Amino acid sequence: RRFAQRLQDAGVAVPIVTSPLMRIDPLTVSLPEGLRGVLFTSKNGVAAVEGRDLPAWCVGDATAEAAAHAGWRAVSAGGDAAALDRRLLADAPTGPLLHLRGEHARGDLAQRLSAVGVETSETVVYRQVTEPLGPEARQVLSGDTPVLVPLFTTRSAETFLAEGPVRAPVEGIEISAAVFDRLAKAGVSRIAVAAGPTAAAML
Repeated sequence: RRFAQRLQDAGVAVPIVTSPLMRIDPLTVSLPEGLRGVLFTSKNGVAAVEGRDLPAWCVGDATAEAAAHAGWRAVSAGGDAAALDRRLLADAPTGPLLHLRGEHARGDLAQRLSAVGVETSETVVYRQVTEPLGPEARQVLSGDTPVLVPLFTTRSAETFLAEGPVRAPVEGIEISAAVFDRLAKAGVSRIAVAAGPTAAAML
């Protein structure tokens, strides 16, 4: 809904249908004592735990803003998981650190950091539960009018593809090359990739 509102505020006048492909279910998790900092790769991770007065390395500006608001001493890597890796290696923090993540996550951030001497573990603090397309979305996808479909994660792309086939001409608007690859392998011919992994770039 927030992204739809941003589109409208930017002057996009075409009909907008919202149909989330995932539901976020926070889990009850107690953070261990003795932590020297945490890692967040999404705002959902921030929302799932109570803030502490500890450093929090965050994948991007929006996640860092949410973490700072929750009480963490937030540091933004300003990009994607690779940027977060680089920022942590540059800062060279002393562990133990804890990656607070969703049940489904790409990459092995904790393992990679531990391998280079930054003691890091991980814990799942929320589940991403797949949701079917809503009736309005199914209706527009069964018509003849082209449909722009913004997809923010590879799992969303996989969920969308599993809902097919669709009749309408689809153009995927993707947040990353990884999401592009998933759609391209499925035969989607019209795909655009955002210049960066942010909602602003998607817009």
